[in-house]
Amino acid sequence: MTLPLVALLVSGIGTFVLLRLLIPRLARAGIVGRDMNKPGQPSVAEMGGLGLIGGFGAGILTIIALRTFFGTEALVALNTVELLAVLATVLIIALIGLIDDLIGVHQGWKAIIPALAAVPLIVIEVGQQTMIIPFIGPVHFGVLYPLVLVPLGVTGAANAFNMLAGFNGLEVGLGTVAVGALAVIAARLGEGTSLVLLLAALGALLATLYFNWYPAKVFIGDVGTLTIGAVIATAVIIGNFEWAGVMVILPHGLDFLLKARKGFPSAGWWGEYRDGKLYCPAHGPVGLAQLVLQLTGGVSERTLVLILLGLEALCGLGAMAFYLVR
Repeated sequence: MTLPLVALLVSGIGTFVLLRLLIPRLARAGIVGRDMNKPGQPSVAEMGGLGLIGGFGAGILTIIALRTFFGTEALVALNTVELLAVLATVLIIALIGLIDDLIGVHQGWKAIIPALAAVPLIVIEVGQQTMIIPFIGPVHFGVLYPLVLVPLGVTGAANAFNMLAGFNGLEVGLGTVAVGALAVIAARLGEGTSLVLLLAALGALLATLYFNWYPAKVFIGDVGTLTIGAVIATAVIIGNFEWAGVMVILPHGLDFLLKARKGFPSAGWWGEYRDGKLYCPAHGPVGLAQLVLQLTGGVSERTLVLILLGLEALCGLGAMAFYLVR
């Protein structure tokens, strides 16, 4: 069995066990959120992203231990320094999300602070300073790549995944589809370090989805959504297939533009529940999910999430075609 598959199994099992332990304890501690799209808006355990980050970290550390103490070889070469730098970045992002879940962080600061989490990546000068820009060709960014583009990529992806959220299975499902597509690209390109990162994330996401799918037993909170975006950004930077990362967050980019038009509202993003379906509010859509509700004339929450996952799958297929069909 190759190391990437070990990462997937360890992170998946670790996340599943952690969430089984965490969910009742979070509920007893009063760390809950309201499910805005259900009758009566029931309370659901919050901050399940702690289990996700714990399982992901366990997967990465297991791979590092196997490489260090047993000299185990992967399908392709791994860079332990890059794995540790990514883990440090992801843990810093998770800490920011944890603080936001517990005491709240102003939207403006939350858009900027995650860039500081990129410092571990900056100091090891991760990635290649020359990028291939579609319709332009290779562009050499020099020192601007580690100092500007890497922090922008980390904070942009983290915040993008934090915004398109709020429906059972949506954030985790989108992350699962995006990470799965990127893992295929990493495997095809022979980017072993990125593949380990992505499969560790995939295992953690699949285990989390078991508890987060409709009807959700746990919400992942900002500690989870920010982490998903950070893992995607760091993996594509490490593997030098940044445009794949851009393509898989296109739905989040559309959601960003719709919410920017409305001034990034912190409320009113959910649907109006009537007779088993969700409908777009009378004031019009403030985000991508409500736009889907408006275009469909109202659907169940599960169907809404499946539509958005289908859109994400199309973006993932587009990314795979861009990198693999040449």
